[in-house]
Amino acid sequence: MGDMEMADPQTFSGAQERSADPVVRKIGFADLREAVVRGIADFIAIPTHVIFVAIIYPVVGLFLARLTFGYDILPLLFPLASGFALIGPFAAIGLYEVSRRREAGQDVTWEDAFGVRQSPSLGAIAALGLVLLVIFLAWLLVATVLYQSLFGAEWPESIGQFVTEVFTTTHGWALIILGNGIGFLFAALVLTISVVSFPLLLDRNIGAMTAIRTSVRAVRLNPVVMAGWGFFVAASLVVGALPFFFGLAIVMPVLAHSTWHLYRRVVER
Repeated sequence: MGDMEMADPQTFSGAQERSADPVVRKIGFADLREAVVRGIADFIAIPTHVIFVAIIYPVVGLFLARLTFGYDILPLLFPLASGFALIGPFAAIGLYEVSRRREAGQDVTWEDAFGVRQSPSLGAIAALGLVLLVIFLAWLLVATVLYQSLFGAEWPESIGQFVTEVFTTTHGWALIILGNGIGFLFAALVLTISVVSFPLLLDRNIGAMTAIRTSVRAVRLNPVVMAGWGFFVAASLVVGALPFFFGLAIVMPVLAHSTWHLYRRVVER
């Protein structure tokens, strides 16, 4: 991607005026259920293509876990693993494209997951992806500062010591409560700005700010339903990550396809 493309003001603002922002609908839990059903149908119809892309998640997860254990920075293992939820909306962009093409009745191959490269909103997609990356790095920084403020600068010398400190000490329980609370705020921020942003950018030639505004309006109009969606995503990622991240090879594509269909129900065509 060229520097001029990324520097183009329309990357953020888009060619449309604010009055032309997409129209957002009010939805219910039945819409969430339908989106998930359609997402599962997409996964069943093209599992080979989807797993090929989604397998990146287990591989990266195992790599990060090994890196963490190897360098004795155990306190960052959970923030790294949970951070998948923060960068997931961008990482799943290729799976949205697969659902988009299948919905249009086109023949889909594994190469279509990379069709996003031809998107007219590619610059905006990259810009919003960069925003999520910055949020992810900020989360890691905050998690590190939180741990050191409670336990000092010394890292645990073994898994046993770390587990004991976390679950049997006052500082450990403070880490659990505060860490999950802060992590929730980061996750809520990402959900608010990206729940429909990336599918919208794939679907229309608009800027990143227009996509973010639309996502924020979708959450404001449907706060309870979107909170339910966020809880479902978080619970699914936990289940997928439990067997050494291998479950993400199924969970992530289903969530990605479901997100595309959720977008279709929230944003008018």
